[in-house]
Amino acid sequence: MAGFFPTLESFAKGTVATAAGISTVGVGLLFFGQNYLIYPSAFPPGSRIDVPVPTDYGLPYQDLVLVTADNVTLRCYMLTQRKEIKSHGNAIEAETTDDETDEEFASKRPTVIMFHGNGGNIGHRIPIAKIFYVKMRYNVLMLSYRGYGLSEGNPSEKGLRLDAQCALDHVLAHSYLSRTPIILYGQSIGGAVAIDLASRNHHAIRALIVENTFLSLPKLVPSALPVLGPFAFLCHQKWDSASKIPLLPAELPMLLLSGRNDQVVPREHMEELWQLVQKRVPGGQRADERTDVAKPDAKDESTDEAQPDAKDEGTNRTQLGNSRFHDLPFGTHNDTCAQHTYWRAVADFLEGCGLPRYHKT
Repeated sequence: MAGFFPTLESFAKGTVATAAGISTVGVGLLFFGQNYLIYPSAFPPGSRIDVPVPTDYGLPYQDLVLVTADNVTLRCYMLTQRKEIKSHGNAIEAETTDDETDEEFASKRPTVIMFHGNGGNIGHRIPIAKIFYVKMRYNVLMLSYRGYGLSEGNPSEKGLRLDAQCALDHVLAHSYLSRTPIILYGQSIGGAVAIDLASRNHHAIRALIVENTFLSLPKLVPSALPVLGPFAFLCHQKWDSASKIPLLPAELPMLLLSGRNDQVVPREHMEELWQLVQKRVPGGQRADERTDVAKPDAKDESTDEAQPDAKDEGTNRTQLGNSRFHDLPFGTHNDTCAQHTYWRAVADFLEGCGLPRYHKT
């Protein structure tokens, strides 16, 4: 996605010239049009009809049709592990036996539920799913929100909360994935979706990973759209992660991945969320506040395949503790996941949670 609220500022500036007053325009845009602005599911153009599939990237998958509690049909992707991924010679070799079935193998691997940002569709996030699936050998459920991609309905905070619950319920009721540790992974607004879901189902979640998300939407409006800042109180789509994190038990580990050059979500949002995590988790750790942080290692080709030329040598990483804050000095809102140490930080975090990381061949 190009930005959290694409085209609004240019639209608002053009409207001011002919409107009776900026207050009327701001109220109208923010109150009546905010769902369109917050959930631009047709952006970039074609996103509602052109949805790439995992086989485009050589990944086996199943079309997963979910029906939510309010009877909305979601068209998602499910990537369950197999003993051998023949289409990927560089797939990490995981421990198995000759008589073990693919289902038995998949039941021993963690399952990641992915919650994407507010633009595009799940097909645009397949390269991320590929790293979880091929490099870490995790099962992956890619949730397509209502009103996004080929899913039915119209997006809203209430609706996306139901969508997320439906995805989790599917895994919990699955014949063999129900036995797997469940990790929630969310980017931008997807991070807010993941935090909200975890706050209501913390007993079912092993770990939570969020990238470049915000304290709440009303608190984001003044910086993302200064022209509408005075009307932020009219934002009825809250996504109030700041109030949800204290509901998470201290035993639930969290990884916060923050792009320092995020031009959409001010760095302070992730900083303040981390402060809440630290209060929740005794002895919470952050890389740049520790004196015993190990220096970054040489690049590990088994987990970092995204943009190997990205340079962020200034990034430090915690090596101990359950919850972590990982700073990506050159990460922007849209390319943080492509930064050099991003995937190593994810793998280290999951290994620290007692989850299988990968096997070097």
